[in-house]
Amino acid sequence: MERTVLRGLAVFRWAAWAWMAVVLVLARRALERPGVAVTLVVLALAVTAWTSTLLRRDHARLCRPPAVGAEIAVAMALQVADGFVYRQPHVFSGEQPLGVAWPIAGVLASGIAFGPLAGAGTGVVIGLGRAVSSFAYAPEPTTDVVLLGLEPVQLLSLVTTTVMYALAGGAGGHAMRLIRRGEQRIAAAERDLADARARDAVGRRLHDGVLQTLALVQRRSDDPQLVDLAQEQDRDLRRFLFGPVAGGQRGSGATETGDPARIAENLREMADRHERTFTARVEVLVPDDLPALPERTESALLGAVGEALNNVGKHAAASRVVVYLEPGDGEVFCSVRDDGVGFDPATAIEGIGLTRSVRARIGEVGGSVEVDSAVGRGTEVRLTVPLSPPP
Repeated sequence: MERTVLRGLAVFRWAAWAWMAVVLVLARRALERPGVAVTLVVLALAVTAWTSTLLRRDHARLCRPPAVGAEIAVAMALQVADGFVYRQPHVFSGEQPLGVAWPIAGVLASGIAFGPLAGAGTGVVIGLGRAVSSFAYAPEPTTDVVLLGLEPVQLLSLVTTTVMYALAGGAGGHAMRLIRRGEQRIAAAERDLADARARDAVGRRLHDGVLQTLALVQRRSDDPQLVDLAQEQDRDLRRFLFGPVAGGQRGSGATETGDPARIAENLREMADRHERTFTARVEVLVPDDLPALPERTESALLGAVGEALNNVGKHAAASRVVVYLEPGDGEVFCSVRDDGVGFDPATAIEGIGLTRSVRARIGEVGGSVEVDSAVGRGTEVRLTVPLSPPP
């Protein structure tokens, strides 16, 4: 989209230069210094051709200071030299200025590259260049009312020109900012769509393999605990692959907010499942004033807690686990503490579950993870997630 806007600006730049050349030819008899005028018009042609070449080769360079600065410098020279190249008096005589509309391209380029404030500021600078030429080469006043050496109507003309340039730069910069934001939203939507398609593809593969295996275990196993575990894993996998089910978790929207009561419900479901599968008793403590989390953050937190509980069941040999949530200043803190055998963090190597399912999940939403453990005194996994995750 940025390239398209710059292509439109290039068309405007060429059209403005062509008209500037026509005006120069038509007004050649009024020129007092034609050599200077022709030199400036040729410089404008060089900038126009150079920026068009950049557009084809690397359009991003058009939004960098060298390209924008060169165009503004030539535009400023055209404005300041306007009264110098014509015979006196020229300014406010009704004749076309030397630069005509070409300097507006530099104002628009500044706004597109650096934003509305830069565009408006560039417009003011270009307008002041016109004012310098006007003050230096203004005709003798014809009335007794003179301000700063100019008649009020002449001052109003200069102010109007400056305001026009400033509005053009500010409006161009604001429009480009809106376009870039729209591009970011479109890119995010395309990423979400690609993720959904990838998930569908994985879901089809797992449906033909893992889910059917879990169903076979549920039908043929004589071990009630194994059947319950297969059922739980089947529900969790289907929820992850195909979206929400009744009483389960939601999707992973980044901006929608979740329900604090649902967080507590999901944590208690995890605790019940853990107690049925392992021997440890799990206690869940969720305060009533827990704020609503964005769904993306809620999903990451629940997934990390689930993996932490899974690690407790596999490695800790614990008899009691406490899952505790506490709201903070712009964040939510969660602790998963067990009374198991513990380990020495200095010598132990983190497993894939802790690295990918806990740290990676929490890191994606801008949170942090701390693991505190020692041999013989259990382990605590501390999770901190912000209420406003990064985009």
